[in-house]
Amino acid sequence: MSSPEIIAFILSFLALLPTIASISKLDNWWVRDFDFPRLQISTIILFFIIYCAAIFDFSSFLEILMLLLLIGSFVYQAVKIYPYTFFAKKQVKKYKGNDEKRQISILVSNVLTTNTKYQKLIHLINRENPDLVLTLETDEVWEKELEVIEDEYPHTVKIPLKNLYGMHLYSKLELSNIDIKYLISEEIPSIHGKVKLRSGEKVKIHCLHPKPPSPSEDDTSTNRDAELLLVGKEIDGKNSTLVFGDLNDVAWSRTTELFMRLSGLLDPRIGRGFYNTFHAQYPIFRWPLDHVFHSSDFLLQKLKRLESIGSDHFPIYIKLVYEPEKQNLNGHTEGVEEEEAEWAEEKIEKGIHPEEESKV
Repeated sequence: MSSPEIIAFILSFLALLPTIASISKLDNWWVRDFDFPRLQISTIILFFIIYCAAIFDFSSFLEILMLLLLIGSFVYQAVKIYPYTFFAKKQVKKYKGNDEKRQISILVSNVLTTNTKYQKLIHLINRENPDLVLTLETDEVWEKELEVIEDEYPHTVKIPLKNLYGMHLYSKLELSNIDIKYLISEEIPSIHGKVKLRSGEKVKIHCLHPKPPSPSEDDTSTNRDAELLLVGKEIDGKNSTLVFGDLNDVAWSRTTELFMRLSGLLDPRIGRGFYNTFHAQYPIFRWPLDHVFHSSDFLLQKLKRLESIGSDHFPIYIKLVYEPEKQNLNGHTEGVEEEEAEWAEEKIEKGIHPEEESKV
């Protein structure tokens, strides 16, 4: 094997590591972070497929095997992100009509606590005029700056925190049964309750911002996974439900896919695009961390990523229409298999009782 072939072999093996990590069930932060950049990983693998095809003479079994592994790895990554391309079938149908009483629009924005460009978000809120505004990473300073919108948004839930997990919900629509929960950690709040549409019908809401797996936040993805799966498990697919926030996970990860199966909720991005919201400052390194999931009795009227407000996240805006009579138009989310249900229970248990895991 020549020197160029040896180099190609070594680099190709390194290109396979992200796929190997993604397939594994390890929850170390450096393993689970490979779930995020699947598009970038696919591009790198495709490059090495072409490179190896040009460099290898395929006189040895190892060279043939390496090329086959690269092709298999590329297919694996492509299958994961395919639903979020324009080639896939749309899971949520487009609404055609003008039933304003059943409309609900939501703007989700992780503001970045240290960001001081308050007016940029306020401008977006005034321009887009959403029914609900969910801000994340908001502290007392942000709360004070956003007081100017409260005349238009009289229903509020305020949780100002300095730990990057503050959360504020502003609503034009009446809120009820609001419950602020700390599902997994005493530092990480979430908002649960109901919102009343102009038609008088009520919809359950869950606002989330779990802790991400990273060296500066959490050594593993267990807490994030446990919070998402716990909420997914508690959602009754027969009830009208909205789940939105910065989930610190991508739509194509095993955890978020399982969350959708547990809850029965739909993702309006399927068949429409990635709608990457993070990282706003680095175009090459972007993936969708901010999400809005909904039950099948909603149709989509509008979905868009908004411009930067100075945060590391772009805000995302969605307008849905409650149409239970037309829910059969939508696709559906597959149910949970026994092995997946067991894995979810294990994750939830580890998140709720970490001390028991540490004793093992």
